[in-house]
Amino acid sequence: MFYDLNVFKTAYAMATHAGQRQAVISRNMANADTPGYKPRDIEAFQQAFENSGREVAMAATRAGHLHGGTPDQPWVEYTATASGDPNGNGVSLEQELLNAVEVKRQHDRALAIYRSSIGILRTSLGRA
Repeated sequence: MFYDLNVFKTAYAMATHAGQRQAVISRNMANADTPGYKPRDIEAFQQAFENSGREVAMAATRAGHLHGGTPDQPWVEYTATASGDPNGNGVSLEQELLNAVEVKRQHDRALAIYRSSIGILRTSLGRA
């Protein structure tokens, strides 16, 4: 009856994407005073979902990084537009805060979709 519930896979992917993007935003904010640091970001969930057929491997930045393995990462990380500080740092804390709010909303949306789907599934099974 319920063999392939794609709504749960999509909600999981959306929440995972939000977590990964939050980690990138946190890294940007932590390096806001690092001279020469370029802010990073990952592609939007919609683009990642549309391009989910392709696989992107994580890049090891030094020997021994990622325990020598290269697990698959479905989201492409790229260098975001820099704000242009005199010390070469391109992080805008205001922009990063706005990105963090956007990511929180995305994560909350994913959890709402998951909760709603669980409620529908329980109701259909007569266990509401």
